[in-house]
Amino acid sequence: MIADNDKKIREISNKRYIVVEGPIGVGKTSLAKQLASSFGSELMLEDAVSNPFLERYYNNSVQAAFPTQLFFLFQRAQQLQDMRQSDMFNPVIVADFLLEKDRLFAELTLDNDELELYQQIFDKLDVHAPAPDLVVYLQAPASVLRQRIHNRGLAIESRISAEYLTEVANAYARFFHDYQASPLLIVNAEEIDPAHNSLDYEILKTRILEVDSGRHYFNPIPISA
Repeated sequence: MIADNDKKIREISNKRYIVVEGPIGVGKTSLAKQLASSFGSELMLEDAVSNPFLERYYNNSVQAAFPTQLFFLFQRAQQLQDMRQSDMFNPVIVADFLLEKDRLFAELTLDNDELELYQQIFDKLDVHAPAPDLVVYLQAPASVLRQRIHNRGLAIESRISAEYLTEVANAYARFFHDYQASPLLIVNAEEIDPAHNSLDYEILKTRILEVDSGRHYFNPIPISA
């Protein structure tokens, strides 16, 4: 078992910190879990369930946006701080969030006064998030995101509207259009289902292993299981 894990780590020796990102419903957490399992690596996930304001946000976004956003900011900052204080490069870490995307949602959900206060708090936290060795950005249209959210059947997500998903998907597209902090693999995830199709997953994992630098686009053809 130790030899197998060593082999997995050597397989991604140039990628010690991998982040999977994308809008809600696209499959980023599932992919992060699969990669961590394949590589025998540590997994760092957002814990949306523990956010006591999230359900209120989906019911009334105007009233609950600010506390929802602050809770996620503090949670993400603490996770990254814990990572920096540990031996973060042993083992490999796979995460399903970038700290920078916190600002993406802040701009999407907060009014001007709230955004200004949010930015002051963010600056005071002074979190120095390490740059990932690779970011995998999964993208899909809002119609696909909505169907996948429906399929997983979480009650807390039942009020998410198609309009909100479109706004989130567009915000992600704008964010990654200018993103240059790390090597980036942009994956069209509309037609593939790596969470439930092992062949789709293996093709995507192989492409992830191939990316060492720069910006890359991947439009995989779905494979019948």
